[in-house]
Order: sequence, then structure tokens, then C-alpha cells
Amino acid sequence: MSPQNRHFESLGVHAGREDLKTLGVHALPIDLSTTYPIQDLGVGTDSLDALVAGDREATNPVYARLYNPTVARFEQGLAALEGTDTAVAFSSGMAAVTAMVLARKGRGDHIVGVRPIYGTSDHLLSCDLLGLPMRWVKAEEVASAVNDKTALVIIETPANPTLDLVDIEMIVKAAGDVPVMVDSTFATPVLQNPIKLGARFVLHSATKFLGGHGDVIAGVIACSEDDAKALRQIRVATGALLHPLAAYLLHRGLPTLSLRVLKAQDNAEKLITWLKQQPQVKNVFYPGLNAGQQAIMKKQMRGGGAVLAFELVDGYQAAATVMNQVKMMTPAVSLGSVDTLIQHPAGLTHRVLEESTRQNTGIREGLMRISCGIEHVEDLIADLAQAFAAIKQRKVA
Repeated sequence: MSPQNRHFESLGVHAGREDLKTLGVHALPIDLSTTYPIQDLGVGTDSLDALVAGDREATNPVYARLYNPTVARFEQGLAALEGTDTAVAFSSGMAAVTAMVLARKGRGDHIVGVRPIYGTSDHLLSCDLLGLPMRWVKAEEVASAVNDKTALVIIETPANPTLDLVDIEMIVKAAGDVPVMVDSTFATPVLQNPIKLGARFVLHSATKFLGGHGDVIAGVIACSEDDAKALRQIRVATGALLHPLAAYLLHRGLPTLSLRVLKAQDNAEKLITWLKQQPQVKNVFYPGLNAGQQAIMKKQMRGGGAVLAFELVDGYQAAATVMNQVKMMTPAVSLGSVDTLIQHPAGLTHRVLEESTRQNTGIREGLMRISCGIEHVEDLIADLAQAFAAIKQRKVA
């Protein structure tokens, strides 16, 4: 069976490891070198030129800001899961977003995007720091917003933090010749492959599910080899290459990605059933839960994922009480870890946005986001139940 015909779980275990038998090792090698000996000056010069130009590799790595073999292995593994030629890994998700925008400069004079997306990404794109003004529109307005001066279209689906779904195929069609980048962090390649739906770039905050253990910060963009060259050029110039130890940990986590995501998704679905029965909860948000988005869910996802959001009846004070009272859940930003994280988007991850923007995109004061881990779901329910009881006690007092 060729690697291309393997099932996802098998790809996760073996991608980027094809040469280990030849090397005579079973565990992934790691290269922590910052510089590489130049055995021949001509080869070194040619290698430097190739890497600065954005080539995937060269005879001599020269310097670790230009290339690292451990990082390249992780890129190879992630690309196999997304079905792309390659991937380009960065020191953080925000470094990846920055490189994506800079790589599109000169290809247009503005970007079109659909909200909501991750708060810091929104802030970076909106403040015009990178020299490409942002036009925020609704999904159905993309076709009228793009023109021959549009450099890129950016969407996130499922969206952070409201779990809204955006029809990827519809956006690609509306964008025409303009490339579309999809932030697919919440879905992971386990549940969604935007490239197969026509997107040109797939962004992951690898810090989240790809890392999965709360000990790595990284970003990665899966794309074609032609598109990767420009991204690598930016990465070389800005020094945003992922650290090899982080790449090693990310690659080590790929074999269990499917297991972790599917277990956490099962917890999320059971937790939602319980939340919908609680009087303290006004609304629950999750892919496919809204009848109007079930068709999109069915078309482009293989499951709703591990992240959910809910809005509390009593707003900010109730949310603050829950954050303070949970005992097993970790009250913290980020997501995708093996432990369950709970946070308040309006006060934390999306705090950098204007209040009007938060309100217009459904990020209200009573909204909370949970990233389910792989604990037993009855323990998660019990933890929330005692936190919700504290809401009642506060109201009585």
C-alpha cells in the first residue's frame, strides 16, 4: 500500500518517518545545531542562496535560521495529513499569520476577511501594521468585496470563539482567483481538510491540538511547494523558524492526534447535552448545533470537534464565578490540550478587539469557551455543576 492510500490514523503514525528504517533508528531524531560546518565554500554558498530563495532544502543547511531537519520532518508529517505538497512551520501561530500577509504584499493592496477569528489575528490584521489594509465582511459579501487588487481572503472555520461555520467552497468560489487561507485550528486535519475544498492555504496554531499537551508554541501553514517558497523567504528574513525541540514534540504528537481529538469530541458532545439542560445557560454554541449550519457541517467536517461555547444568563458575574470556582478544569486561554480548558473570550482572548466588534460577532460578556480534554466526562460535568451551584449561592447572598 502506498503512503498516499493509507488511512488517516496510519498517516499520523508514519508520515515523516519513512527513512527511519534506513537510518537504523525507531525514535525520531532531533538536530539542535545552530550552525553547520562548511566542508566546501562553493557548496555552502550555493546552499545559502537556495535557502534564502525559499527552497525546501539544500546540500548544506548552513545556519539553523535557514533550515532545520527536525522541523522539516514535522512539516512533512503535517503536509501528509492535510494532503498538500508541503508545510511551513513557524515559531508561533501569529508568526505564521504575519508571514502569510507579508508573502502576499505586492500581490494586491488589501485583504478581505470574515469575522469572527482569533482575537490577536483580528487585531494584527486590523491595525495595518503589516501594510495590507483589512476589509471585514460577512461570508455572503465576499464576492462583492474582492477585486483584482485583493491579495488574500482569510476565514476561520469553526470560528473562534463562537464556533460559527463558514462554507469553504462558497468562499473559494466567491474569491475567484484570489487565494483563500483557512484557519482550521479548531477542526484539525482529523475533522477537516480545506485544501480538498479549494482553499490554497491551511493555517494551524500548532500550539493547540497538534501539540496537544500545553508545552509547545508553534504555527504551521500547509500549502503547495510553489506557495511555500515565499513563506520560507519571509521566515528566513524574520527569523521565525520553529525551534527543533518544538518540532520534535509536535511530530511525536501526530500519531495520537486522531485519538485525542475524537475522545475530546465525544466529551464535548456529552457536555453539550448536559449544558442545554441547565437553567444558568442561555445558549450553547457548537458546529452543527445550529440547524441553519448543519448543511455546511455535513459538507466539510467529519465531526464537530472538541471546542464548545456557552452563554450564561447572568452575564459577566456568572462567568467570573465559574472561572473562579472550577476545580478540575484549567481556567486558562489556549485550547486543544489533553486537559480541559475554560476561558472568557470577552475578557481574555478577544479583549484586544473593540467592544462594538465583540458585540457584533456574538462575543458577549456571558460567553464562555471550553476546550474539552480527554478526562472522564462525568468528572467534567461534576466540576461545572459545582461551579454553577456557586452562581446560585452568589445570587442568594
